Amino acid sequence: MNKYVLLCVDDEREVLDSVLADLDTLGDLFDIEAAQSVEEARELLTEMQQNQQQLALILCDHMMPGTQGVDFLVELNQDKTHKAAKKLLLTGQAGLDATVEAVNHGGLDFYIAKPWQGDELVAHVQELLTDFILENEPDLMRYARGLDAEKIFSAIHARRQSL
Repeated sequence: MNKYVLLCVDDEREVLDSVLADLDTLGDLFDIEAAQSVEEARELLTEMQQNQQQLALILCDHMMPGTQGVDFLVELNQDKTHKAAKKLLLTGQAGLDATVEAVNHGGLDFYIAKPWQGDELVAHVQELLTDFILENEPDLMRYARGLDAEKIFSAIHARRQSL
């Protein structure tokens, strides 16, 4: 079990499986969880808290039955437990109003339109996770091999200089 979790939420199983396959290389550093609804995602967040894990990044679709993705991102952004998590909206259906809501109130860090390119998705996720780790993790060395090593080594150097 890893300290940090990536949570992928999409109601379409094929899309979810494709995202999970794209992000598989990050599985050594982060637990990668999948939910097909916001309700299922909430259950996973409760389990994470019980396991003393922290949400590092949520990748969320917008158009889903029940609670929509943007509303869920706003909810997470208002919760101090999950506010630090990076938030990525991966959707082909969010209109301008929903996207503005995600940016203004959901703490949205990045937007990717469907269909996506796997290598681009991984690059953006790695960038967001690198920023999350630099902001939240005291022990950076472990993450250099799977994230942006140059940024991480620069941060390690800067931290040593400040001692």
